[in-house]
Amino acid sequence: MSGHSKWNNIKNKKGKEDAKKGRVFTKMARYIMVAAREGGGDPEYNPSLKMAIDKAKSYNMPNDNIERAIKKGTGEDDDTHYEEVTYEGYGPSGIAVMVKTLTDNRNRTAPEMRHAFDRNGGNLGTSGCVSFMFDKRGVLYFEKEEGLDLDEVMMVAIDSGAGDVDGDDDGLEITTSPEDFAAVRDALEEAGYSPKMAEITYIPQNEVELTSEEDVKKMEKLIDALEDNDDVQDIYHNWKEPDED
Repeated sequence: MSGHSKWNNIKNKKGKEDAKKGRVFTKMARYIMVAAREGGGDPEYNPSLKMAIDKAKSYNMPNDNIERAIKKGTGEDDDTHYEEVTYEGYGPSGIAVMVKTLTDNRNRTAPEMRHAFDRNGGNLGTSGCVSFMFDKRGVLYFEKEEGLDLDEVMMVAIDSGAGDVDGDDDGLEITTSPEDFAAVRDALEEAGYSPKMAEITYIPQNEVELTSEEDVKKMEKLIDALEDNDDVQDIYHNWKEPDED
């Protein structure tokens, strides 16, 4: 992969969100509940639930919380129904932004999304206005650690259908098509290799730098405002964020 590592962006995001784990766990619980409700509570037979659990674990969500969310998702005593809605728009200087939400009330979420964009130098667009600038991909990341043979991880990934493998001093990033994601992940886990992060995501085809310090601050505030919204699950953008020391 070219450009910024997806995992670098996630690490930056996780670092900020570690300070507000309660909110992160609430979002992950909602993600798990919806996956369990739609496909059943057994991750062996529900790929969406397995992916939701893997993502929750990457945020160090306790197993007890995960189990409660699964049970709540498969129970019939909860009348709250969430739907996935993706909002698209532009940040400062035309940065493309996609926001994936799980909401039980579009009439609440849509104005909140519009307000976040308008207040921070952007504007909410129509469906499809920026999604064509992103490629949907499976991404798995392995951090370099003692005892982990990254060369062997790479070979297993390639043999099981990985589309691209990119290594650096920090670890190994594997990308797949959405269709091959589960097969590659399962092959790696069967070989005894558990990724630090595994999810299907959207990767920008090109990244854009912001040259104005004011625009950088506005973009950071936009991302923070969206992350602080309980309905927001994921944010994708094509901003080339500055490297952090």
